Parts: sequence; C-alpha cells; structure tokens
Amino acid sequence: MKIAIIVPMEIEAAFYRKYFHSGQKEMFGSTVFEHFSVNGNDIYLGLSGIGKVQAAMNLSSLLSNVDIDEIFMTGTAGSMNKDVHCEDLVFPSEFAYHDAHNTLAGDYVEGQIPQEPARFELNSPERAKFGEFLKKQNIDYKEGLVVTGDSFIGSAEQKDEIKKNFSDALGVEMEGAAFAQVAKHFNKPLIAMRAISDNGDKDANESFDKFAEKVGAKAAKLICDYIEKMN
Repeated sequence: MKIAIIVPMEIEAAFYRKYFHSGQKEMFGSTVFEHFSVNGNDIYLGLSGIGKVQAAMNLSSLLSNVDIDEIFMTGTAGSMNKDVHCEDLVFPSEFAYHDAHNTLAGDYVEGQIPQEPARFELNSPERAKFGEFLKKQNIDYKEGLVVTGDSFIGSAEQKDEIKKNFSDALGVEMEGAAFAQVAKHFNKPLIAMRAISDNGDKDANESFDKFAEKVGAKAAKLICDYIEKMN
C-alpha cells in the first residue's frame, strides 16, 4: 500500500523519523516528501504547511503524482466544547469551513463552499479500521465535527462567533476541511486525528507550542504502531 502521512509542522514530522529510517526525499510540486518503506508499505511523509491553501496545494501535489491508498492527517486543534480538554484526542468524522459565508450566493448554509457539500464526511472503511485499532489499544477519543479556518482562534469572542453556526463542533484548526475537500475530489480515504493543544481562548498562544510537540509524539506512535501491524 501507499500511505501518506501529512502534518503541519516540522516538530511533528520529526517524531516519525524515530520509527522510519533511510528515507529518500522526493519533490512533488513545491513540496518535499520523505519516502520510506515499512512492512512492505510505501510511506510518504510530508508537511502540509499552515492554513487551507498550503494544505490543499501540498496534498494535491502528492496525489497528482502518486496513487496513494490512504491519507493520515495529524496535528493539533483548539477545543470548541466544554467537554473537550487539553490533550484529548479528537477523531474527526466530518470537517467544515467556519469562515465560509456564502448564504447570499444561493441555497447554501454557513460554512459551505458553492458547489461543494456543507460538510465533508469521513466515512471510509479505512477510517473505520483505524478507529477499531484505537479502541483495541484502549485509546480514548472523541468523535465528531472539527471546523477549519485561516485564523488562529485565541479568544472567547472568536469561539462564540463560530459556535453560532457550529454548535456541535468539537475542535477548530486550520487545515482539515481543505484536506477533506481534496481527498473527496481525488476519491481517497482520509483518516484524521487532532489532539487538543489549547482551549481556543486567551491562553491559546501561550499553550500551543508546549502541547504541539507532546501530542505530536503521541499521534506518531499510534500511526507507526498501526502501520507496522498492517498486513
């Protein structure tokens, strides 16, 4: 199988190199991916960059050149729910754009890009299989909606504005819906994990760097253990 693992930042990618060795670097578009062979699988590890355009551009570059079988996207998110706390693992079942406002352009709802679904659902057999793996490992996670936008959410006022349209959102981040939109058009399964690094409030900037490295290590171990046990 050909498996893509894409993370936003270098500090997150570094953990995978502790498990994968002797990788080759390949350039797809403007993006460098490291190519490893693990348990008979081809692994492509790359950085998405920060934000929707970077995420869509870099994933599209890879999928245009390599027939990837499944995509793992990891990273951090801010909490959007009082029951979702720092270091909780969120296993998104759907993504939406919280900063798309097109209701005046036609029969669209908040968050919907014209001619695209209002929410991008992740319901592939590959995702379900990874979810079963998490359960067998006794990994607690929360499942539901995560919303995406190009702004770092760091205040209660920003959170409250998003909640007006997405009261069921568990987390907020800057790449997921773009990944899901690209994966949908390439007809590729996306498996996403977001670890909560902050509460999306006034302390978000202070806590982000501290938690990003810690939760990145946990996500890397889970995915690497899963790949090593794949048939």
